Amino acid sequence: MGNEIPADFFKTKLSEAKIHFERALDCKHTEFDDLYPYMIEHPQFFWYKRYVAWSELLTIVKLCEELGEEWQQLFSQQQIEYIQKRVMSSKVLDYWFETNDSKEHVG
Repeated sequence: MGNEIPADFFKTKLSEAKIHFERALDCKHTEFDDLYPYMIEHPQFFWYKRYVAWSELLTIVKLCEELGEEWQQLFSQQQIEYIQKRVMSSKVLDYWFETNDSKEHVG
């Protein structure tokens, strides 16, 4: 009949969305670059790439909340506050990593 959703499905998707957003913040390669390679030549590209990754992260968080899945354990308290405000402000762009326990950007 229907397919069962693996227990760690949302945790995996949330982790992937977090990594995608962090790679976009660091201006590293993401699958978005493969989808729109011509945009690299345009100045607005990095802003748009970050916006897309932020939207993806917020969408996964919203699904987790609606389904009662835990999502906050992957984020610092400051990052949780940014996500709950939902607005990708310059503060989010500038300080996303500042409160991260590891203080390292994704590889």
